Amino acid sequence: MLAISIVSLSAIIVALILKSAYLARIQSNDTISVTGLGNKDFDSDLIVWSGTFNRINKDLKKAYAEIDQDRETIKKYLISKGIKEENIVFQSININREFNNEYDANYNVRKSTFVGYNLSQSVTIESNEVDKVEAIARSITELINQGIEFYSNSPQYFYTKLAELKLEMIEAATQDAYTRAKKIAENSGSKVYKLKKASMGVFQIVAQNSAEDFTWGGAFNTDSRKKTASITVKLEYLIK
Repeated sequence: MLAISIVSLSAIIVALILKSAYLARIQSNDTISVTGLGNKDFDSDLIVWSGTFNRINKDLKKAYAEIDQDRETIKKYLISKGIKEENIVFQSININREFNNEYDANYNVRKSTFVGYNLSQSVTIESNEVDKVEAIARSITELINQGIEFYSNSPQYFYTKLAELKLEMIEAATQDAYTRAKKIAENSGSKVYKLKKASMGVFQIVAQNSAEDFTWGGAFNTDSRKKTASITVKLEYLIK
């Protein structure tokens, strides 16, 4: 009876040793490394547009009065176009003294004439009404026709649900990587056993249908309304 017990115990020990050796062989040698891609086209849902206007006058008080009047005209114009007042932000006024300089043959200032005080102010609109703000940015010449020296900047476009988008894309990239690993394993007569290691690539946002380059730090396009986001994941699977 004792001999039978010893033989049984020995068999169990040998089986455990063989299993450990098998798992060690799998973990050390039989692996598949794959890269999965997740991407998605989306339309920006937030627009930020800004512009600058200025007045020049030798009399500082008059310059202030003129730029104050321009600010009220711009505000009324934007509200008349359907922009909410709380979405209109005016920055503080900048003041610069401007001079006309005359130079000699050696490019030294020979004479400097005071032109006036140049007062400039910027206005910014941040809104979810992308179509409406785009239309205003295109028709801003209406303000110029009213005698306001207005310089319009190009709109910037953003997306307010990036966190949800990233999760969705990571899931898609992971599934893509698993599908690739499964196919490779099948072609070699093996099966995917379990995930050994995972790493995530850089999140990239570029303009749709563009040749815009990815960057090591992650591209983040704000110039285009329609964008494409992408992310990669690198997975290493044990196979058996």
